Amino acid sequence: MSAAPPRDAASPVASAVGGGSPTPQRGRGRLVAALVIGLVAVGVLALLDAFAPALFPQALPTRLQDGLTLSLSVLIESLPFVMLGVLLSIAVQVWLPAGVIERFMPRRAWARRAVLSLLGMLIPVCECGNVPFARGLLMRGISPAETLTFLIAAPIVNPIVIITTHAAFGWDGGILVARIVGGWVIANLIGWIYSRHPDPVSLLTGRFLDTCEVVAHETGGRGRRSLAQFVVELRAVMPALVLGSAVAGAVQVVIPRDALLAIGSNPVLSIVAMTALAITVAICSNVDAFFALSFASTFSPGSIVVFLLVGPLIDVKMLALMRTTFTTRTLAGIVAIVLLAAFAIGIGVNLVA
Repeated sequence: MSAAPPRDAASPVASAVGGGSPTPQRGRGRLVAALVIGLVAVGVLALLDAFAPALFPQALPTRLQDGLTLSLSVLIESLPFVMLGVLLSIAVQVWLPAGVIERFMPRRAWARRAVLSLLGMLIPVCECGNVPFARGLLMRGISPAETLTFLIAAPIVNPIVIITTHAAFGWDGGILVARIVGGWVIANLIGWIYSRHPDPVSLLTGRFLDTCEVVAHETGGRGRRSLAQFVVELRAVMPALVLGSAVAGAVQVVIPRDALLAIGSNPVLSIVAMTALAITVAICSNVDAFFALSFASTFSPGSIVVFLLVGPLIDVKMLALMRTTFTTRTLAGIVAIVLLAAFAIGIGVNLVA
């Protein structure tokens, strides 16, 4: 493998936004607008909480209550990790000196991706918090393929995820090893495939590139730049997080779980069922092993591994968050690779178990 290209060639995001003219006024205007919208939203929620019981005395239908409860639980569970991810993104983009990350990175492209795929071991956040952190890496000049390698691997090589998976399953059935190794392999496979893309910038949304330009041209000290990026990141990821949580709650109410459990004993159909369950329930990767443990007595070991692989990578909440940065076509390719690779790993675990 040849040495990695120079920084300007390996940093398509930096090149794409580096030639624009400074727009501090537009950046300040967007910052003020975002703060006003946030305050108005908080005010509306406070009014609804105060007056809704009097205006709507009738109870909501049971299924609607269940859907709202599930949606709020996914949102509340994810929000702290998203906030932590935003803070880590600010630390990388604003406070970390230039060249620090690059100094410790190997020169060969495959080795860079391998190192980045293990970076999640140092970052105790789930998949939700990894998205804003990955956006910070992109803004710093890390290539889309290398960032994807980190983003896909991090929710699984996370130290908290490893500990909770071991607590739930121990070493029985090879589930823990299959999850860690499988997640690392899938991440590096995705990174390698997208490293061959002829136009890496086309993997990213135009809105994200505009955000990069605003952040790059933000003037002032580090405190002001940190506040500006905090608002920009929250404005980007919060609507996606709310939408993804709502979809996850709605899907769980619409799709009967009994139908999924009925096919749990079949080695192939159980993988399909747990794949569908992983995509829809959108449970945080830090605790999903305990949820999967409740199915261990009726579902095959391979299907449990597939659930633990697919959920952190491409559940509906994660896809909504990733859509803030990557195009729909890019996400479709990622979903296809994850599903095919996870299915193959699940079949292999079933054959060995």
